[in-house]
Amino acid sequence: MAKSSVEGLEKLEDMIVRAAETTAAHARAARAAVGTVIFGQEQVVEHALITILSGGHALLVGVPGLAKTKLVETMGIVLGLDARRIQFTPDLMPSDILGSEVLEESPGGKRSFRFIPGPVFAQLLMADEINRASPRTQSALLQAMQEQHVTVAGTRHDVPKPFHVLATQNPLEQEGTYPLPEAQLDRFIMQIDVHYPDRDAERRMLFDTTGADESKPKAAMTAEELVAAQRLVRRLPVGESVVDAILKLVRSARPGPEGGSVSKLIAWGPGPRASQALMLAVRARALLDGRLAPSIDDVLELAEPILKHRMALTFAARADGETIEGVIAQIKGRIG
Repeated sequence: MAKSSVEGLEKLEDMIVRAAETTAAHARAARAAVGTVIFGQEQVVEHALITILSGGHALLVGVPGLAKTKLVETMGIVLGLDARRIQFTPDLMPSDILGSEVLEESPGGKRSFRFIPGPVFAQLLMADEINRASPRTQSALLQAMQEQHVTVAGTRHDVPKPFHVLATQNPLEQEGTYPLPEAQLDRFIMQIDVHYPDRDAERRMLFDTTGADESKPKAAMTAEELVAAQRLVRRLPVGESVVDAILKLVRSARPGPEGGSVSKLIAWGPGPRASQALMLAVRARALLDGRLAPSIDDVLELAEPILKHRMALTFAARADGETIEGVIAQIKGRIG
């Protein structure tokens, strides 16, 4: 190889290393800034940041009162994004999300339609209790999530960049809800389970939120820096052993011979989009930890949130007391 080519390659590698170090510092500052407001949910915050660094969407599942809404608002401020919130209800219409056209008349008497954008035209959208809206309304959001644009009256309107949806769902109250179809669930990079905080975190929360001065989040990144970070995530190298672990993990989570005895418990499993999600997420996790390449530990750590909403067990397996989490743990044991 020519000397100039070698030098050029070395300069490119140095640029990527410097960019990764700067981006990792920004990402860690963002995680710390969110942590000053959201107490006792370190893993939830980390997974939410990984989702956004990966350029995707996440489904937050937890009972009311666990700061899911506050998390999204805080992340909007910390990451410098235009954040909006939609409260999903059974009577919510697609136009309430996407926007609508109104007929206007000019002073000269000429009539024309003008598009009024809906709340979906935000960089960070919180879809609160998404399963309370009708399938028609859910599908309107689905197009924006997958295609990064919406179509109103035959006209295409692009959503802002970056564009992320953090949707919430209450796992307890299912009356009057419309369960998300598998096609829409697959659009979420991961399902993030939000659990109760521990005693010390809840104690800190009590003093912070009921006192005279409540902690306020501060910006740690700009939207432009976030877009640059997302581009960098896609450039991080992934070793062959990590790629093989991703493929083995996802393919073992499907019915078929590759899953061995575990496959008999699975009714349907994740498609290739799960492999893509895991490939991006392990890179983002490595970058968030200040590493330049992901490891197999990253794959094992992110396996459950990325796979659990993309799988279903057979009736016999559920009757025997098997759970999705238990099955994923068995699959991880074959890799780790």
